Amino acid sequence: MATWYVVAGSTGAGKSTAAREIAERVGGVRFSIDEWMNALFWMDCPEKNDLGWALERVGRCEAQIEAVARGLAGVGVSSVLDLGFTTRAQRREWLERARAAGVGCALVVLEVEAAVRWERVCARNRGESGTFTLAVTREMFEAMEERWEMPGEQERGEFGGGLASS
Repeated sequence: MATWYVVAGSTGAGKSTAAREIAERVGGVRFSIDEWMNALFWMDCPEKNDLGWALERVGRCEAQIEAVARGLAGVGVSSVLDLGFTTRAQRREWLERARAAGVGCALVVLEVEAAVRWERVCARNRGESGTFTLAVTREMFEAMEERWEMPGEQERGEFGGGLASS
């Protein structure tokens, strides 16, 4: 049975790196919201840090990612979802999407201290990693810190088996 791996963590936690590793391990297809947004929309952004504009386009990407992930599941291929999963609501929505599609859903949570994550972001901004898609400012980092909702034990238990949190 195909599984959707929901990779969650705050900015700089290592979601993209973990998603690559999971996709390789399970023979799945990785979907990165940063890559999709960078390829399809960021060049057209009318105003820097326009959250409403960005979220509308993220929603479009997620709808298409879901459609492709459903198709892959239909032929037994798992999907690794590197979509941020900052909020409980977003994680719950994808769990419900997986259930509606008859697909297993595993939550992978990356827990890394903020200072370490900020250093990773700075290194990524300097081009010192293979996961750079856009420069993240301190302001952007702090805004995402305010949005991040760490999954609790109850939420983690709602997801099926798969990979353990790290």
